[in-house]
Amino acid sequence: MNEKVQEIEEIIQKYIKAGEILSKVRSEAKDKVLVGASLLEVAEFVEKRSVELGGQPAFPCNISRNDEAAHATPSHDDESVFGKDMVKIDLGVHIDGYIADSAITVDLSGNPDLVKASEDALAAAIDVIKCGVNTAEIGAVIENTITGHGFKTVMNLTGHGLARYITHASPTIPNRHIEHGVVLEEGEVIAIEPFATDGAGKIADGSWAEIYHVVGSRPVRLPAARKLIKELEQYKTLPFAKRWLSSERLDFMLLQLERAGVVTSYPVLKEVAGGLVSQAEHTVIVTDDGCEVITK
Repeated sequence: MNEKVQEIEEIIQKYIKAGEILSKVRSEAKDKVLVGASLLEVAEFVEKRSVELGGQPAFPCNISRNDEAAHATPSHDDESVFGKDMVKIDLGVHIDGYIADSAITVDLSGNPDLVKASEDALAAAIDVIKCGVNTAEIGAVIENTITGHGFKTVMNLTGHGLARYITHASPTIPNRHIEHGVVLEEGEVIAIEPFATDGAGKIADGSWAEIYHVVGSRPVRLPAARKLIKELEQYKTLPFAKRWLSSERLDFMLLQLERAGVVTSYPVLKEVAGGLVSQAEHTVIVTDDGCEVITK
């Protein structure tokens, strides 16, 4: 085995190991999503358990409820508990920067058909993935499956590629019909994540954010801001939660770094008509005749 082939095989094994850890954590976390349970405790369980099993969080555990589609995570002092909610748990694990990404919907709201729509769309998409398939075909399959259940796909959310320390890389995987996509190549690692809704089928930024990531290196004047930049080095280009940080005057310092172009925020994403949103997601490695799902 030459060095290049060996390197590729080692990378694939890291992706697979990340997927195995994620699958176990996801299964354990699902059982903790109960009416009256703490959102913060579930998020912290997901992140700590990922480390206990030998991985690292690839991003803060997202716990998005009802019309929230993504990017919601508890604050450090969050006292929220689950009610009769439609709960999306989106979690990521990495090994040496190689990321597995998956999401499930735990329905406490009594809307199982909406959950099934996104789950069936994910399964249908996985069935058509292989080397040489166009992403436009995947998008069409996802939208057709969701509309076949009587719901709408969230048109401006997509699946995505995964790269080392990068949670959203190319290619983009649409969740709707598009005219022109790109052809998938063998060995690409992609996250397929359909979103179904009984609302308008579109999301917009909400008014708050608890998740950020580093986007550049810029000189900053305040010593406390420079100290925060030092603290952020451990996350490289991966998203991090405000509750993970220990810096003083944190909100003010993050604002300074955002204005300087050092970090950017991920506002919570909400369905524009207030509709319920369900989500299902797996990470797959594209093969010659199909794909390997690493987050089963």
